[in-house]
Amino acid sequence: VLDSQYGMYVWPCAVVLAQYLWAHRRSLPRKRVLEIGAGVSLPGVVAARCGAQVILSDSEELPRCLQSCRSSCLMNRLPHVPVLGLTWGRVSPELLSLAPIDIILGSDVFFDPKDFEDILTTIYFLLEKNPHAQFWTTYQVRSADWSIEALLYKWKLKSIHVPLHSFGADKEHLASSSLPGRHTIEMMIISLAQSDGT
Repeated sequence: VLDSQYGMYVWPCAVVLAQYLWAHRRSLPRKRVLEIGAGVSLPGVVAARCGAQVILSDSEELPRCLQSCRSSCLMNRLPHVPVLGLTWGRVSPELLSLAPIDIILGSDVFFDPKDFEDILTTIYFLLEKNPHAQFWTTYQVRSADWSIEALLYKWKLKSIHVPLHSFGADKEHLASSSLPGRHTIEMMIISLAQSDGT
């Protein structure tokens, strides 16, 4: 039902990732940040308001989501934040010409298992170009059967779990939703695995 609208809603994962950015706001000025699958762009907007140099992106095939990114920037007095069409798993001129980045953001991008490898190939490409960078991502636990562990290993990536209580995001009101069902949110930081196999 929400298929055509999923980029038009502030999902609980976006609120949790925004909380992480706020908790680390002193480290954000002058950081170069790319948000993928941005939709309404809450994490990217928070990063920009905290002094980061932000680029927002969503699928080039979803013009309404790209317009949503632009609208969020205008509503938050950030008219100069660039918005790019980047489709996961696709090498495009926009992806190839991206300036160096320090942090990649993604809230609830691990939504549909058919997209997991495309997301991680894009992340791997970005981290190879920016070996010091990290992918900060929050996701909703939807099925115990869904895992990206094998894909992380395949793409030579590693992840670190970030406990929500460590940045004050374990409060019920932060990760709650008016949508039905439970909303267990997790956060991890993904980076390139070291050459020694870690």
